[in-house]
Amino acid sequence: MKNADIKKLNAGDLQNKLTELKAEYLKTKLAHRISPVENPIQIRDLRRTIARLETELSAKQQ
Repeated sequence: MKNADIKKLNAGDLQNKLTELKAEYLKTKLAHRISPVENPIQIRDLRRTIARLETELSAKQQ
């Protein structure tokens, strides 16, 4: 998800997307521990996207 797309979302949408991505991150991380994932860079990208969403959410709440 690009920064421009994240900035367009309102606080409620950001919270929903954040919950969705955190669940996907945990699922991917667990799958990677059991057997290596095809694209391990996906884990890093999910973590960074979650951080971007949290940053934008905190900026909108202030």
